[in-house]
Amino acid sequence: MAVQSATRQGASGGAAPQHPGAAGNDESPGLRRASLGVADIAFFVVSAAAPLTVMAGVAPLAIGVGGVGAPVGYLLAGAALTLFAVGFTAMTRHVRHSGGFYAFITRGLGRPAGFGAATVALLAYNGMQIGVYGLLATGTQDALEALWGIHVPWPAIAIAGVFVIWFLGYRSIEFGAKVLGVLLLAETGILVLLAGGVLLDGGGEGLALDSFTPDNVLVPGTGAVLAFAFAAFTGFESTAIYRREARDPGRTIPRATYIAVGFLGLFYAFCVWIVIQAFGSSQIMKAVTTDPMGLFFTATTQYVGGWAADLMHIFIVTSIIASQLAFHNAINRYGLSLAQEGVLPKALGKVHPRHRSPYVAGIAQSILALCFVTGFALAGADPYQQLLLWMNTPGGLGLMALQAVTAVAVLCYFRHIRHEEGRWRTLIAPLAATVLMAGAMWLVVSKIGLMTGAPFTTNVVLVLLVPAAFVLGVLIALRVRRNRPEVYAHFADEPDEPDDAHDADNTDNADEAAR
Repeated sequence: MAVQSATRQGASGGAAPQHPGAAGNDESPGLRRASLGVADIAFFVVSAAAPLTVMAGVAPLAIGVGGVGAPVGYLLAGAALTLFAVGFTAMTRHVRHSGGFYAFITRGLGRPAGFGAATVALLAYNGMQIGVYGLLATGTQDALEALWGIHVPWPAIAIAGVFVIWFLGYRSIEFGAKVLGVLLLAETGILVLLAGGVLLDGGGEGLALDSFTPDNVLVPGTGAVLAFAFAAFTGFESTAIYRREARDPGRTIPRATYIAVGFLGLFYAFCVWIVIQAFGSSQIMKAVTTDPMGLFFTATTQYVGGWAADLMHIFIVTSIIASQLAFHNAINRYGLSLAQEGVLPKALGKVHPRHRSPYVAGIAQSILALCFVTGFALAGADPYQQLLLWMNTPGGLGLMALQAVTAVAVLCYFRHIRHEEGRWRTLIAPLAATVLMAGAMWLVVSKIGLMTGAPFTTNVVLVLLVPAAFVLGVLIALRVRRNRPEVYAHFADEPDEPDDAHDADNTDNADEAAR
């Protein structure tokens, strides 16, 4: 899910093993192995990005600041993240631990940095997931009022959402994948209908490719468009978290990663271009200024029909639910992995005997979400401007920071092990990704006021939460090294059993780069 924009008005393995990833050595069940294919993992990743919500809620603002050249911003962001994926997926073939970012960073930059990355990951994924309850509340309110004239207080919707997401996460991962598959097809389907209507009709002024000309791309607002665009890909990197549950992870995870980032980049750019064509290049800025939140609804009503616009209201709600479920599942697996490390309480490492889900971690995350939602409600906060934006901002920044640090970790990791990956995957692409991700971070931070609509002091606090979380993680690492050296020594260790023959060949590299 993307870091949301400005203001609502302006944007209207087994439990408790001895070390992580090892086969369970007690009688507790483990996660269900070999249960997810390429499509299943891609559904989780693309659903986390919430394409329909990003298009209807954020893309109009990107057009507003970048003009008709806005589609190129999404293509550029997709290209940059594809470069990141080159080194990232190369490392997934060597690092079999399911801790995602923190495992990769531990391998490349050492255990203190790995602890810091784990803390940032918990902040980031929880910030994204919990904040979106504010968006779920406002999106549901809008749908109920637009369709049936019903008003429901936002806290009731958000709290109900917490229980719905908990239940979906409590069930098996296959069940969650099926739910996400249906919801994702619904939200992308309605955008495809809009595209078909515009293409068949010819748009407001005839179909044109002026969105891709240098004069329209190289404008002062391009930096802001890129900030919105990078934020729209949030969550695509979570493929590695599902390693233990993937079929043939050495191939499944890279394929799912490339499919996800490729689909999002092309689909985002195409949908933004379509809505520009719906109004025409000379009229789109007027339409954005007049009613940014109604841009996609107006276009859908005109080119498909009012019934499709009504469906869009409903599918935005389901898009948000899909995004929250994807992030909830990712958080639960981080919690499970860190509990197995001995860093988080052992109870979080329990797996449900029938559903084979990390259900205790899911309960803990849902309780945390319930506390934040209730706290914001009791404080009289606005669900969009405060619950969503204040939680999503450090969440999105945290994930971008983890991507940038992971790109550096890839460079360092492949300098210290024997491999046959080639310079493109281990040096050129990761180096380019490091520069591009650092630039993306700078763009987002420099445009943070545009994206949050919050006062300067609030924005400073939101931005500083990310480095503060990393420093906290490093301090925890030093304390664990002093008080529990056995936990520190095995942090982010490779699992005892290889998950396929190819990975078995790489086991001897496990600890070489994690000192």
